[in-house]
Amino acid sequence: MTTRDAVLAELKQITDPVSGQDIVTAGIVKALSVEDALVRFVIEIDAEQAKIMEPVREEAEKRVMAIDGISKVSAMMTAHSQKAPPPDLKAKRPKAAPQGPQKLAGIDRIVAIASGKGGVGKSTVAANLATALAAEGRRVGLLDADVYGPSQPRMLGVSGRPASPDGKAILPLRNHGVTMMSMGLMIEEGQAVVWRGPMLMGALQQMMNQVQWGELDILLIDLPPGTGDVQLTLTQKFAVDGAIIVSTPQDVALLDARKAIDMFDQMKTPVLGMIENMSTHICSNCGHEEHVFGHGGVATEAEKKGVPLLAEIPLHLDIRLAADAGAPIVVSDPDSAQATAFRTLARDLVARGMA
Repeated sequence: MTTRDAVLAELKQITDPVSGQDIVTAGIVKALSVEDALVRFVIEIDAEQAKIMEPVREEAEKRVMAIDGISKVSAMMTAHSQKAPPPDLKAKRPKAAPQGPQKLAGIDRIVAIASGKGGVGKSTVAANLATALAAEGRRVGLLDADVYGPSQPRMLGVSGRPASPDGKAILPLRNHGVTMMSMGLMIEEGQAVVWRGPMLMGALQQMMNQVQWGELDILLIDLPPGTGDVQLTLTQKFAVDGAIIVSTPQDVALLDARKAIDMFDQMKTPVLGMIENMSTHICSNCGHEEHVFGHGGVATEAEKKGVPLLAEIPLHLDIRLAADAGAPIVVSDPDSAQATAFRTLARDLVARGMA
């Protein structure tokens, strides 16, 4: 019998209290992976069933952990929306009861770091801004919500699994003065997250609600690029105080940045300003300044949208090398011109009351 078969066999011994079937036959065990003595799976439930299903999750973890050769088990619950009959397009739909976004206890403000397009350096900006704010004496948290491409563990030099003493609350990790949580800490490096929207939304809500963030002045959310499920869930479920849009100067990036701004406008989330990343490049040999991706496009767009241009961050090899090494440039070379750009940004946000 293979290890996967052994896991399924154990899970089939557990009864789903809702359907009366075993949890495998009931189809609520999702994303099962067995790799190097590590087992991960998700139990997908309706949101209101969380209390009655928690013992099921605990029993599943216990049974699988007892299998010979298994050293670690990660079982998470995620909620999906209830199935409903097809809508009557002719009937007038009743209005749903209003459910306003909630604040997180102990966190003064939540700020999203967003981009319309991938590859503009949003995560690098988020990591450096977080460490720069920490250097200014702020209590900073950073949630890596880019579930498909989590990069903050590498950039902040964090590794290891977050602990969960009671199987419910999650203890975040901390480095460079920043309290951090990421899906990248829950999976093996290089492992793909193959999840549909409901599982993404459930994971985001778990990382927001179940992580013990403690008392924070600001929680930065490193969002995935685009305008999808994670962005909508965040702004609908949680009281986001504002969003910062990161873009490079070229037109193709600005096209998507406009869409990101429009999404936050639709969700009634204030756009605090824009950052032009990779704004200029200074040759390390001759000192010549070159605008590789153009220059001033983000400033022009910010003026059109009536939001401030918060910073122009240079394109420099040291920023990339520092991030890859797990110590952002603000930490590894705090007196450099590149670090100064982020430190100035952090001080400006504090002065404006945004951080």
